[in-house]
Amino acid sequence: MTHPHGDRELCDEALRLYSEALRDGRISRDALTAAPCLMGMALLHPDPMDASVLRPVPPSAALAHLLLPITREIHERVRLTTALADSLAPLTAVQSGDPNLSITVLEGMPLIVSVLSESSAAATSEILTAQPGGNRTKTSMEQGLRNSLAAIERGARLRHIYQHPARYNPHLKDYMTRVPAGWLEVRTVEQTVERLIIFDREMALIPADAERTTALEIRHPALVTYLVQVYEVLWAGGTPLAEHLPATSPRTQVTPVQQSIARLLVEGTSDEAVARRMGISVRTCRAHIAKLMHALNASSRTHLGALLVQSGLVTQEPARGPRPGTDEGPSPARIAPDGNGPSGPK
Repeated sequence: MTHPHGDRELCDEALRLYSEALRDGRISRDALTAAPCLMGMALLHPDPMDASVLRPVPPSAALAHLLLPITREIHERVRLTTALADSLAPLTAVQSGDPNLSITVLEGMPLIVSVLSESSAAATSEILTAQPGGNRTKTSMEQGLRNSLAAIERGARLRHIYQHPARYNPHLKDYMTRVPAGWLEVRTVEQTVERLIIFDREMALIPADAERTTALEIRHPALVTYLVQVYEVLWAGGTPLAEHLPATSPRTQVTPVQQSIARLLVEGTSDEAVARRMGISVRTCRAHIAKLMHALNASSRTHLGALLVQSGLVTQEPARGPRPGTDEGPSPARIAPDGNGPSGPK
């Protein structure tokens, strides 16, 4: 039967039949002749005991089913984008004499600091920054303040994203008091991307090595637009600095930072990797883990993994089948005693 609407729409007849199916807990397969879109939208599934009967599926479950291939495609596109950027980045050196170069390699901190200062002073609209880690040094914040004031003088507004631990940094608090009111917005997130600074949505700076002594100056419009979109996603998920962080379980008095650490531990992440992603030191990370163990009365790291799932602080994903070469399925809730994940040190 040809249906009079798109394959991602529901007609009035479909809505009526779905309401009946929810009320009765079932519906005859023959009744769907006038509304095949119900099956197309995964809102009904066959009854395993009776082929002539269909059972209603909650809309949330149907949505998750329909979004799964889209989510996989997004992840694949992000992976492909990263791979292409890594492959083409070395080619920028070939065009070192091109005055219209859209990606420039900046080597050395003096050059990077100089470009930051010049770009801040030239900005006229906005500056977007994402800064991983919670340890904001006095020197870096003083340099940041000079750049921010130079940008504000030309009418540029500022948005900063930090990680949650930065909320307790005295140098950030001092910086906030010295920036004129109304020109700056700050939000914090659990985890963030690497350092990212965008000027007037025309130029972006990102690190090019782990030590952050080399950077890429990006002026390609498509790449800058992509980085702005990444930033806006982070911003939408952030908590304004003036607001309290979302509360977690009052029963265990677990903080939002500790809950984030718990999720990473249950995934088998090492202490070092957890600390890096949370923007804290390994020592601070292990102090939070010790507090988690005390809050849940865990007798060991392995015991902690089970208690995190049982307490509801962390949702354990279903097993995906045995690992290669073993008969044992994956165990997301297992935390190795040495804190390096189920496979040992990484």
